[in-house]
Amino acid sequence: MNDLNFAGKHWADRNFFSPNVLIDALTKHILNLMPYGMTDLGEVLEVVCQLKDSDEEVWINAWSAMARRIQDRAEAAEHKGNPVTAATAHLRASTYWRCSLLYFSKSEDPRIKDYARLSSLCYQRYLALSDYPGEYIEVPYDGSFLPGHFYRSPAAGAKAPVLILTPGRDTWAEDTRWVCEGALRRGIHCITYDGPGQGFALRLNDLTFRPDWENVVSPLIDFALHKFSEIDASRIALMGMSFGGFLSPRAAAFDKRIKLCIVDPGNISWGSAIIEQLKRAKDTRVEDLPEEVANLVKDYAWKHGVPNTVSDVIRVLKNYDNSDILDRITCRMLVLDGTGEVFNGAKQFYDALDCPKEYLLFDEASTAQQHCQIGGYATATEYLFDRITEAL
Repeated sequence: MNDLNFAGKHWADRNFFSPNVLIDALTKHILNLMPYGMTDLGEVLEVVCQLKDSDEEVWINAWSAMARRIQDRAEAAEHKGNPVTAATAHLRASTYWRCSLLYFSKSEDPRIKDYARLSSLCYQRYLALSDYPGEYIEVPYDGSFLPGHFYRSPAAGAKAPVLILTPGRDTWAEDTRWVCEGALRRGIHCITYDGPGQGFALRLNDLTFRPDWENVVSPLIDFALHKFSEIDASRIALMGMSFGGFLSPRAAAFDKRIKLCIVDPGNISWGSAIIEQLKRAKDTRVEDLPEEVANLVKDYAWKHGVPNTVSDVIRVLKNYDNSDILDRITCRMLVLDGTGEVFNGAKQFYDALDCPKEYLLFDEASTAQQHCQIGGYATATEYLFDRITEAL
């Protein structure tokens, strides 16, 4: 930890693990997956102790070494006929393989596909060996498919609502487990998926982001209603997290089967906010930019499928603006925000809506005030699902 004098400070105001804001936030997120069996304290802290400043190579090597160690243990347990041990270890190994790719920008590095495959393999072994009610799905999409999971609630009746979860730019569908848990316990089925530009869809299927997200979500809803008869088609909710919170309202505007849309946080124009950061560098070569800005440009270029230049990134981001479709949203909207949120705009998004709506602000008293409630998943689940169950 950097500074042990915490007097008078809120926990979210501190960097505990790294002066690099992104690494610190990612580590807090990884630790917050512990209650769901996806990580363990000692394993995470062991990796943290090996990290070196903002070195991506150290990051990927430290997390992948831990993933390999836990996967080896899982496979040995499975070979010996110990399915419970094998399942729990496979789950953590899957997480650590994904963690190794959370802070790694070398898109051509073969380890990206290798480690993504290993993460998927471990997660499928976990589901096969455990009694967790998850089923792998492949949603047909544009000549390829979107990988995801359908989680069947043990508390659901013959027909029950479904919550569809859209992750963000940097996390994966599996990392939304804290929301899934809240849904399943309350009799709500759950679908998680990696859309184009996200998780496995990007790294294994080479699918990149698109702004017209209704062409991602609507085929997914078609697929789910055809395949899973236990879903009540009149009670469909869609939740988007981080960048997914920007993408999801577009789907809600065009697909009227969506009864409730939750954005975490809300944002009218994601593209304009990033463009504003890049304007002054539009004539600068990427290799001449400061490291953090260069990494931002490379990440957007990769995930949006454009050449690695500032001008090309600015060009494609101009399409990521929902200003002209907000008046087409008629479903109920739940807009999440936090006093420690790094992406401003949720309140402006809420104010611009002309539909049934609620604004939910997580403050310091909630301890879930950071971006997408990192560090406060248990509290966030309680606040969130009190509202979801009422709406559905």
